[in-house]
Amino acid sequence: MAARALMLQGTGSDVGKSVLTAGLARAVRKRGLTVRPFKPQNMSNNAAIAADGGEIGRAQWLQAVAAEVAPSHHMNPVLLKPEGEGRAQVVIRGRPMCQAEAGWFRGQRQKWLATVLESFEHLRAEADLVLVEGAGSAAEINLRTGDIANMGFARPTETPVVLVADIDRGGVIAATVGTHQVLEPADRALVKGFMINRFRGDPALFDAGYRAIESHTGWRGFGVMPFLPVIGRLPAEDAVVLERGAPASTGRRRIVVPHLPRIANFDDLDPLRLEPEVEVVFCPPGTPLPADADLIVLPGSKATLADLRFLKAQGWDIDVKAHVRRGGAVLGLCGGYQMLGHWVRDPHGIEGPAGAEAGLGLLDVVTELVGAKTTETVTARALDLSLDVDGYEIHVGRTSAGDQAVEWLRRAGRAIGHRTQDGKICGGYLHGLFADDGFRRGYLGRLGLATAEGVSADTMLQASLDELAAAMETHLDVDGLLAAAGL
Repeated sequence: MAARALMLQGTGSDVGKSVLTAGLARAVRKRGLTVRPFKPQNMSNNAAIAADGGEIGRAQWLQAVAAEVAPSHHMNPVLLKPEGEGRAQVVIRGRPMCQAEAGWFRGQRQKWLATVLESFEHLRAEADLVLVEGAGSAAEINLRTGDIANMGFARPTETPVVLVADIDRGGVIAATVGTHQVLEPADRALVKGFMINRFRGDPALFDAGYRAIESHTGWRGFGVMPFLPVIGRLPAEDAVVLERGAPASTGRRRIVVPHLPRIANFDDLDPLRLEPEVEVVFCPPGTPLPADADLIVLPGSKATLADLRFLKAQGWDIDVKAHVRRGGAVLGLCGGYQMLGHWVRDPHGIEGPAGAEAGLGLLDVVTELVGAKTTETVTARALDLSLDVDGYEIHVGRTSAGDQAVEWLRRAGRAIGHRTQDGKICGGYLHGLFADDGFRRGYLGRLGLATAEGVSADTMLQASLDELAAAMETHLDVDGLLAAAGL
């Protein structure tokens, strides 16, 4: 018999669907059931590489970790990676298919429903339960025609739905009751109930509101999740968390990251928050990069040329060069690595309009955005530390080095990263390098930044998922959720 399924949809974006799906996956796994995560359509530049080499949303990677199963491209068959100006790269089953304008995609998405359903059935054949995450808001009735992300998926698969509402945003009663009101009857019938997320204080204070939602909708409540600090230790799905101000860790030494409009894979920096002596600061547009930074990190980008021009328009290139003159260190990750060189050229318009832009000239490399996209898990050698580091590559472009660049990262007989002679400026294509505890301690130690011995990124991640799952067992009716799924 095919697996049962349960879908978490939201009253809006960023209400906690991704994290709750991960927490529920871990809770179900701890009950001895096999579980697979699934998101029909995702929009995010925080991507990961699945075990089969395909790109998936970072949230689905986290959910696979929670479910204790290898991530698969089937878990996120349609991934949209925004490139700005209403344009996105369309990734189907882990492989880039095309660049498209938003209007074009809306007209085409129904064509990929068969692909979505095929991947869903593949996962159902492997598990007791498939946990499905919706996208954005279930109440976006203007997007209902052709939808494959929310009710447009739930209806043809007859997947029961639980609505997630975020009380921390305010207006949670109106958001939940309003969603009930605007859903068409056949969609509304699939909703088995709701859960309230991110409640601060005594949940008994919301009893009357909780009963009001039940009364107005006829849906049952599955519980109220408190605001959990542990969520801040889990990778974020997309840059929304940065736009509202990501909480910085409390520390003495500052690592500064310019918040680029098309920032990608910024979760590369999450493990740095484990170090008590380090403070990670994302610098918003309109503000200079702090002069007291110990390290400036230029992050990944989905559109390197456009973000490089934005960096210059903000005057951040001047700040970076002043930081270097003061003896400060700079690290470029993927797109940031490309920006550190003399030129970034995109002759065929792979990431936007064709063109070229002078880089910061801090590293003796030149990048041309040509060739097939590289998407694979890799083990690279950090030559200065004599360490093997596991991570993944996900980029377009070939970077060539001049005589003044020193090879820094090497894999399979070729360089994927370079540094200056003094090692103060480094850049490379390896994502996930700070999750390697040995590399993180070695790299920060070279910069004179103290690290905590015995702190493990993977151990912390697993402990955080366990803590989240335990909180869900305490505050939600998990038995009721499983019963809603048909288990």
